[in-house]
Amino acid sequence: MGTSHDPMRHLKYLRHSLSQDNEAIGFFVAAGCPLSIPLPEPHWPLIPDVMGLTKFINERLKSTSEYNTLLLELDKVTRIQTKNIEHILSFVRSLYLVSEGGEVRGLNESQLSQLEKTICEEIAKKIDVVLPSEDTPYHRLCNWINSIDRKSAVEIFTTNYDLLLEQALESTQMPYFDGFVGSRKSFFDLRAVEENLIPHHWTRLWKIHGSINWYLENEGAKKRVHRSSEIKDKASHLIYPSHLKYEESRKMPYLALIDQLSRFIRKKSSLLILCGYSFNDGHINDTILNALKANPTAMVLGLMYGEYKTKNASSELVDSYPEAYSMARNQHNLNIWTYDKAIIGTSLGGWKYDWHNESPDSDLIDFVDKDSQKDLPDRDLVKLGDFARFTYFLQKIIGTSKAA
Repeated sequence: MGTSHDPMRHLKYLRHSLSQDNEAIGFFVAAGCPLSIPLPEPHWPLIPDVMGLTKFINERLKSTSEYNTLLLELDKVTRIQTKNIEHILSFVRSLYLVSEGGEVRGLNESQLSQLEKTICEEIAKKIDVVLPSEDTPYHRLCNWINSIDRKSAVEIFTTNYDLLLEQALESTQMPYFDGFVGSRKSFFDLRAVEENLIPHHWTRLWKIHGSINWYLENEGAKKRVHRSSEIKDKASHLIYPSHLKYEESRKMPYLALIDQLSRFIRKKSSLLILCGYSFNDGHINDTILNALKANPTAMVLGLMYGEYKTKNASSELVDSYPEAYSMARNQHNLNIWTYDKAIIGTSLGGWKYDWHNESPDSDLIDFVDKDSQKDLPDRDLVKLGDFARFTYFLQKIIGTSKAA
């Protein structure tokens, strides 16, 4: 008989962990989360995933000869994905760094600089959007953060460049710190980040891959990173994927925030919940894994969208998140939950609930779905990998806490 996991038991544990007011609790909000915001079909998604964003950029720049040259050269480099705009942007920057005074792969320094700027401008235009209401998954997350007076600040890490988290935090009047201080040309305060000098009731918001309102600006002989309250046109938006070796002017925010992710996981009994993350960023994966190995009291929970296996282009069933599974099978304090299966304590098993239980927890039973299909055994599903469903789970915790 194969291993199985009792969904009610693990949901109770998760609820208990999230109800603590003195433990280090964090969330990692990644590219899949904006897809959870409901909109009428012609307008969904509010912000596309990486593949959708890449298609948009390719369509917008298809008439640009330099961009077409770039894609042709990219096709020759098989290790780089042409369907991932972050990898395309990395390729542009890596070519730019070696193009000084000459030409590389048919593009000169000026053309590569303009390509980078144009790509970032198009990304900023596409994802500069407003949350459609005040009842979105982002708002529910913020309401949960604000539900109890915490002794340890909640930390939100994100690889997204958009401003959806800022909008939700501000609309719910949640004070937060993102590493920048000042009002005219906000600058990055490394000491405040590393020494945790901000009040504990302020949520920490760490934008690991930059933001559409961060800019790289010349100040005399130096370049500095600033944050603005507005999205500027024709500016050097600071958007960067993690696998690029940055020049000095770009390193400081990125390296400081990656270090902050490691520091958070190394805190005693820390809990980090990953939402909308596909484990496709090797540097972030290494950071998480190394911190977990260094701190056996920490727990990282990956809530994955969809089922354990999915069909590929040939209609064959393959692992949906192979990198996540490989890591979780070898690291006891990295757990992965998909809709139909989970890897918990390195053990893979399907969700299995005893439906004959006479007294199920009324607040949790709603999060266990029974899937019945003709000629197939019934399955139990836990769909917290849907960011919307997970934030409803958080909403239930608020109600339970207030009722207690």
